[in-house]
Formats: sequence, structure tokens, C-alpha cells
Amino acid sequence: MTHPASTTIRCVGGIAFDSRGRLLLIRRRNDPGSGLWSLPGGRVEPGESDAMAVVRELREETGLDVIPGTLIGTVTRGPYEIHDYACEVTGGVLTAGDDASEARWSDAADLSALEAGGALVDLLYVTLRDWSALPRA
Repeated sequence: MTHPASTTIRCVGGIAFDSRGRLLLIRRRNDPGSGLWSLPGGRVEPGESDAMAVVRELREETGLDVIPGTLIGTVTRGPYEIHDYACEVTGGVLTAGDDASEARWSDAADLSALEAGGALVDLLYVTLRDWSALPRA
């Protein structure tokens, strides 16, 4: 399905940390950003709330069950308006699936190395820093 240039596509993302303060990341299987690391998430389907979409997307991409919380921030990347929510992991087993080729927990040093190596989607590190949402050291 193609979208006219003026159409905004509503998307959600999940910002989740484990008990050690590491950030949940997925490696994108498809464009945009194929092969790069990002927050798990995706499009809000017709009839879904943001919360429903976050739960579905994180389960599909990471195998984890989450409870979405506060809206941390919103970014626009091309036609995508992405609403990123704090998430509490309540269960599941970390396993890449759907649009994710890999899934992992990333500490501060790992995330910095991914940023330095150009392995993160554009502006992810800066955006998370600006939102005070980077993993603990």
C-alpha cells in the first residue's frame, strides 16, 4: 500500500528497561532503517489505541509482554509520526520476531558503541538523550 506524501502514518514505540537498567532494542529487518538498531514498535492499526499497538508490536517483535505507561515523546521521521511510550516488561522471553531480525538489552556502553559505529537508526541516541531515556551505565 502506498501513502501520499502528505499522509501521516501513526506509529508507536516502546521504551523498556530490564532490572539492570538496559534498554530494549531490535535490529530492523525491513525499511525504513533495515539492518539498524531501534526501539521496538510499528504502525497503529485501524481501530487500535496506542496502548494496544504498543502491546502488540512489542510482543510481535521481542516476544515480551509489556504494560505501556507514560508518553515519553513524539518524533516525526518522514511520513511516520512515532509516539514512544515507557513500558514495563511483565513477562515473555526475549526473542526476535516479525519485523525484527535480532532483539537485545543494551547498556550505556553498548548503546554508545552502536551510535559510534553508525548502527542505530538516525537520531535515536540524541532523541533518547534529550528525553532522559538512555540506559544506566
